[in-house]
Amino acid sequence: MVSARFQPTDVRMDPYPVAPERLTPGAEVTVSMLWEREDGSEVGAVWEMTPGVLDDVQGNESFVIVSGRSRVDFPDGRVLEFGPGDAGVLAPGDTCRWTTLETVRKVVVFRLG
Repeated sequence: MVSARFQPTDVRMDPYPVAPERLTPGAEVTVSMLWEREDGSEVGAVWEMTPGVLDDVQGNESFVIVSGRSRVDFPDGRVLEFGPGDAGVLAPGDTCRWTTLETVRKVVVFRLG
């Protein structure tokens, strides 16, 4: 990892592979990988999704919404709504459904493993 500065609205976004059965047809997910820890335990990225639903999202991330609006639904009935400037944490093992209402872009740290 190298110290750096970036503008989350100006980074190049690449397709992010998602199993088709998890994503609403026509919705797209893209990502810009910013950094990765040498041991592979954590990555930082800019993540974007167009309107639709992404099912079976596994937790273990922290993020700040840059633009757009989304809702996260949990099997136990909890619902979290996010918009520009909101920060969120999805706990390890907390499976949820991510619904993008307006194309959302977030800066995120994923913890792996």
